[in-house]
Parts: sequence; structure tokens; C-alpha cells
Amino acid sequence: MPLSSGAHVLVTGGAGYVGSVCATVLVEKGYRVTVVDDLSTGNREAVPPAAEFIEGDVLDAAPGVLADDCAAVFHFAAKSLVGESVVSPAKYWSGNVVTTLRLLDLMRAAGVDNLVFSSTAACYGEPETVPITEDAPTAPTNPYGASKLTIDNIITSYANAYGLGATSLRYFNVAGAYGSVGENRAVETHLIPLVLQVALGARDKILIFGDNWPTADGTCVRDYIHIRDLADAHLLAASSNIPGVHRIFNLGSGDGFSVRQVVDTCREVTGRPIPAEVAPRRGGDPATLIASSARAVSELGWNPTRSDITTIVSDAWAFTSALGDRAHFARR
Repeated sequence: MPLSSGAHVLVTGGAGYVGSVCATVLVEKGYRVTVVDDLSTGNREAVPPAAEFIEGDVLDAAPGVLADDCAAVFHFAAKSLVGESVVSPAKYWSGNVVTTLRLLDLMRAAGVDNLVFSSTAACYGEPETVPITEDAPTAPTNPYGASKLTIDNIITSYANAYGLGATSLRYFNVAGAYGSVGENRAVETHLIPLVLQVALGARDKILIFGDNWPTADGTCVRDYIHIRDLADAHLLAASSNIPGVHRIFNLGSGDGFSVRQVVDTCREVTGRPIPAEVAPRRGGDPATLIASSARAVSELGWNPTRSDITTIVSDAWAFTSALGDRAHFARR
């Protein structure tokens, strides 16, 4: 079900980091984009000016948007903090699972049968082997990952029963920036923006949680994907969804980077010392998390061209340094 040029699409959570970049690329490709976001974690300025923006609850806004010749839904709106999900699971079962279930029913009622869902590689939990492929066992270790896996299972049943054409994309660490859109959260947990905040002087140092892991340099190894490459995958998915089929693709570099490699690259790119301190390991941290994107490359035709660590950090630094005092982070 290819999307025709100028088609109307709904982007939920389109003021967030990933959603806003996807919305920006959709606008650039000539689609008519409506973004719905309650701005609880998103930034109004990240929404592309050419998109229609509705501030509010997705379920309140969706019926009108879906009825307006909507051809596809890109669903990013979600609660996404792992730690918070452990202490406040109700927020994740309600905000993620219940909201998505109701959105799917609204899509059915409106006859919209094309969905791209922002899932997560956290569905796999602690992997038995790396890189992680789509047939790996799913055993999420927190309510956030469990909520996303539950949604994936719901989507599969809706595809089988109601003819929904859908793709779930599972990925770990998205980083980098695209033009004027990058990571700018009030609560930041991702390594690269945290390290760059140290480079800016907004933080005193970066903590490295353990340097005795069974990896090449003793620090954890993680997967990183450039945000623009990720947006490309979402567009490819929407343009190739098949009625009655729910596809799941992992998106990853296939070759992770250690914490120490990331910090060293940030020093090289910024030209700043960036103090780092080794801290005790965090409970539940696996040594290595890398996702295989071989299936996405083969079946979607995905061709990530920006996901080397230097390009990712360089683009993130250009965004972060330009943002300066307008960023959400507090000095500490």
C-alpha cells in the first residue's frame, strides 16, 4: 500500500525527538502531515512549521484527523523512561497499551489500515546472543519493554483479524540530529547528549558505570543509529505495508560502540576535555547490546548511511552547541 505523494498522515508524539524528525522528513517528501502531541515531554518548536499541529490528547484528536482522508499513522506517542516504568507501571500500561489499543480501534472505525509503530529492542530483555535478530526470545525486564511487546502482540492480532497493514520497528539508542531537530529533554538519560552537556559545561563530568565488563575496553557496548537513518526506515515501512500482515524489523548498526569510544569521540569532535569518572556497575546492565538490521536491509531496502559514531556525534554536537542556553537541561 504505497503512500501517494501528498497523502495525509498522522504522526502521534510528533513533538518528541524521533517523531519530530520523522514528521520533518515526511513534510520534505511532500506529505500532508498532522502532528498530535500533548507536549508533556515534547517540544513545540520541534514540530515542522509546515505540519498542522494539534496540542492535546491523541485519542481526543485522532477521530477528526483520521476522518480527513488519512492514509497512514506513525505512532510515536508513548511513555519511555525505563526507571519510571518500574516505579509507576500503571502509567505505562495505561499510557502505552490502553492508548494504542483505543487508537487502533479509531483507525478501524475510520478505515485507516496503514500503521508504523515505534517499538523497542527492549522487548528482548537481556539477549542470549548478539547481534539480536527478530527471532530472538522476547523477555523484557521492565514494564516499558513489556508494554511495547504487548502492543506488538495486539498489532499482530489486529492484522490477522481486521486486515491492518503494520510494521513495528525495534531499536535501541537513537542519536544525532537532523538540522534544527535533536535531543532536548527535560529528563535526559541517553549517553551522547549527557556527554555533550559535559562538553558545554552544563554537567561537571560523565559517569562510566563499570570498566571491567567482558568487552574490548572494559566498558559497556551499545548500538547507535542516526536519527535521520531511523526516519528513513519509518517511511520505507509505511510505503510497503501489506494488508493483513504485521512485520517486525530490528534497526541497529550491527557493530556497537563502547561507552569509552563514545566519550573519546565526543572529545575529538568537540575539542573539549570532558571529564569522566568510573562508577560502580548498575544492576541489570548487560555488557553488550547490538541489534541486527539485516532483515530491514534485505526486505525494506533500508540503507543507513549516517550511523557511524563520528557522524552521529558531530550532528548531535552541532545541534546541542547551537541550542546552548535554550536547552532544557539544568546546570549541575
